Amino acid sequence: MIFVILLIVMALLLIAAAIYAITHRDLLFAVMGTGIVSVILSLFFFLLQAPDVALTEAAIGIALTTIIFIITIRNTSRDEDEIIDKEDKKI
Repeated sequence: MIFVILLIVMALLLIAAAIYAITHRDLLFAVMGTGIVSVILSLFFFLLQAPDVALTEAAIGIALTTIIFIITIRNTSRDEDEIIDKEDKKI
């Protein structure tokens, strides 16, 4: 019974994190939301007795994908930076 309740709570957290990742305007926070989704998915796989899939999800989903997204966001210009640059040029 407790296992089923834990799975339901984790499913609700997974849905909430996915909605957060989709709807957030700031890309960095959206990437953190996808990282949280990957953490919850790896816990799901572990609880469903698939530790090899859980480790793969943790390695690829949490670590590699999140790091690549953060590096990409850091190397591109953000809308807030462009607005500040345009306001500085007007003065």
